[in-house]
Amino acid sequence: MITETMTRDLIGRQAYDRDGEKVGKIGQVYVDENSGAPTWATVHTGLFGTKESFVPLDGADVKGGDVALGVRKAKVKDAPHVGADADHLSGREESELRRHYGGRATDDTDADRNTTGRTRGANDSMTRSEERLRVGTESEETGRVRLRKYVVTEEQQVTVPVSHEEVRLEREPVTEGAHAGRGKIEEETHEVTLHAEKPVVDKTTEAVETVRLGTRTVTEDETVSGTVRKEQVEVDDPQHQLRGRDKH
Repeated sequence: MITETMTRDLIGRQAYDRDGEKVGKIGQVYVDENSGAPTWATVHTGLFGTKESFVPLDGADVKGGDVALGVRKAKVKDAPHVGADADHLSGREESELRRHYGGRATDDTDADRNTTGRTRGANDSMTRSEERLRVGTESEETGRVRLRKYVVTEEQQVTVPVSHEEVRLEREPVTEGAHAGRGKIEEETHEVTLHAEKPVVDKTTEAVETVRLGTRTVTEDETVSGTVRKEQVEVDDPQHQLRGRDKH
């Protein structure tokens, strides 16, 4: 249970829903103006915590430095957008919130009364806020590269040795022996068959290499800019009551 003494320590703490799911950080705490008991808080939700939603502190507790809420995250995300920039919640606004979270609504006779106010610090202080740039990254498609192959024809020359037969005339004198004796005058023809090699061209297809497309990630710095707002504090002191360092 969250008590009045714990109120100021809630701001900035991480809030979780009843199922242990992270909801966001506590922004402001609203207390009952009659009893001083904390009744509502705002939680920063959405992308980069840009949305502020009201959550009930009924049934909430502080556990291990975090705030455990008594409602589910889905209810918080769909909560009515009321009074986030005001110092008070009207009775009508509080009744609308209670109906959303399933609690008892405020009576219609009290609907326009301001019963819940935002917590202030000591000496009636105010909180000054500034916007901050929160930069992230996202992946987008920048182009495509296609790998394809095509056929080209080129002339290739290869030297190969070939052989052939040639005819030569051989003479051998007849000596005494089996072939000695008288010769015979007549016409006679002898035929010799010649052979020669010739190049024969054939083609084969062979795999020579594997080609694939790969990607790599290159990280580089890129500067982005944007405008942010911040609150400034000035003192309205027509009677010159502040002196010295109190003016700053």
